[in-house]
Amino acid sequence: KWSEALSRELAPLGMPHARIAFEVMPVADGRPTPTGLDEVLLQFTPNPGEPARPLQKIASGGELSRVMLALKCALQARDRVDLLVFDEVDSGIGGAVAQAVGERLRRLAEHRQVICVTHLPMIAALGSHHFAVSKAVAGGRTLARVARLGAAERIEELARMLAGERVMATTRKQARELLTLDAKGR
Repeated sequence: KWSEALSRELAPLGMPHARIAFEVMPVADGRPTPTGLDEVLLQFTPNPGEPARPLQKIASGGELSRVMLALKCALQARDRVDLLVFDEVDSGIGGAVAQAVGERLRRLAEHRQVICVTHLPMIAALGSHHFAVSKAVAGGRTLARVARLGAAERIEELARMLAGERVMATTRKQARELLTLDAKGR
């Protein structure tokens, strides 16, 4: 049941043929562990015609992040974790897949705190708050700074994410449209 639910969640996340299977095996020595008498392995098949193999051995960082997102979405009603942090969930994706990732992150955020590090404006626009991370070298050390963006700063940051350093009126308009689409619930 959970394998099917998880595989269904993976399809719109850029893995239409991926399959997840749960392999339950008794612990090696047969003695109870803090988690019970069984060991559960996630077997992953990213593409048709490939054998299922352990998820942690074959999935990329982006695939692992999207599998975790799919798992959290499939278990949303039963999951009691109040804070989820996603990094690299946008690795190697764009367009409709990025939109699907952003929508699932937003859906998860309705009932828990979600923090997502992203480089994609369509995902960032779906967040209820937007923070920018910057780095600077001072005194021979690299320092990271995190700043919450106001409405105007958010438009500038989304425009920069869209166009790089050459932000123009057109990219600012696109940034505003991304936020307007989000406000309409799309």
